[in-house]
Amino acid sequence: MKEFLLDFYKKMGIDDQMAQSLESITYLLIVSLVALLLWWFSKRFLGMIFLKISRSTRSKLDDYFIHNKIPETLSYFPSLFLFDSFIPTILSPFPGLVKMGGAFLSASITIVSIVLVRRLLNSLKDYLKTLKNFKDKPVDSYIQVVMIFVWFVGIMIIFSILTGKDIGTFLATLGALSAVILLIFKDTILGFVASMQVTINDTVRIGDWISMSSFNADGDVIEINLSTVKVQNFDNTITTIPTYKLVSDSFVNWRGMSESGGRRIKRAILVRVSSIAFVDENHLEELGKIERIAPFIKQRKEEIKAENHANGSDKSLLINGRNMTNIGLFRRYALAYLQNHPEINKDLTLMVRQLASTSEGVPIEVYVFSKDKIWANYEQIMSDIFDHLLAAIPFFKLECFEYTTTPKL
Repeated sequence: MKEFLLDFYKKMGIDDQMAQSLESITYLLIVSLVALLLWWFSKRFLGMIFLKISRSTRSKLDDYFIHNKIPETLSYFPSLFLFDSFIPTILSPFPGLVKMGGAFLSASITIVSIVLVRRLLNSLKDYLKTLKNFKDKPVDSYIQVVMIFVWFVGIMIIFSILTGKDIGTFLATLGALSAVILLIFKDTILGFVASMQVTINDTVRIGDWISMSSFNADGDVIEINLSTVKVQNFDNTITTIPTYKLVSDSFVNWRGMSESGGRRIKRAILVRVSSIAFVDENHLEELGKIERIAPFIKQRKEEIKAENHANGSDKSLLINGRNMTNIGLFRRYALAYLQNHPEINKDLTLMVRQLASTSEGVPIEVYVFSKDKIWANYEQIMSDIFDHLLAAIPFFKLECFEYTTTPKL
């Protein structure tokens, strides 16, 4: 072919040097055309093969191969190898360009190989995310670690090809620039270390609900990679947190609550101190009609009567001897109410306690766990409980504290 083209141009009266140049250009155009047709054919052929395999198997992995353009990437190799085979012949009139062209093609093959590996890893990542065992794992971080290694090796090979130096020279140069590299890739290096710590210690998983006040993050983790963690807040905004901040800063992970038998309800009712009093006989008789605490009142009444009689207490004055208080009976009622509530987990902590008095009154705190952990349902259960308890307060002649324009003393 080369001789034919050279003779053709010489017969047209073109001098030898120009004829050689035109012969090389024409030969390059022909090889380029063949390479283009080979690439087109390879792309169509490989696309059909992968599509046929995808339709005949149940696995989704081959579907992700097609989605990430694996056939298209593979189709570049036949054309590149064709160029690599013919480049010495095409550039034979220009010996100085043969080595340069060969190096350029070898570097191109290396780059396409890296792209192929990256797309294979992306396909594997997408496939692993569909598996139950990997849904909460930081697969992106694993893939990024592998890709950093692949790019590092690829860059070393390209450096060696283009400069003609061995890889040791590249590593020596890299060592001299280590301070600059550490500065440029500081976040990536910190993220890599943090990602490994997060994975090994199982600190955060995809799907975890985390709260991090320093970044105004309060929602579900949707992505973990080397450099960032993405949190979808409950208002559907996205907060991006540097991965290493999960190691260096504090945050709350609500996974323990999600995996436990219930979600904690911890809220207090503030009772006005001036409304707290001993319960007299008339009020006690009225409270004895409340079904949830009627047995308790009957039993306690008998115990108190016997003790006061034994001690000879003068009951003409209510403060003498032993007595029941309205706040104490309210605590008993609240406890009985919660013990019979169908949405409260009886296997976890369940109590109603009195906290230290404050300037706003005496706090009566409910400390229980709801069976339902879904936020909306949890809020509904908690609201229903306190709706009932707040409505029950007046039956015990108690008052809740509240700020008013003319405070009641």
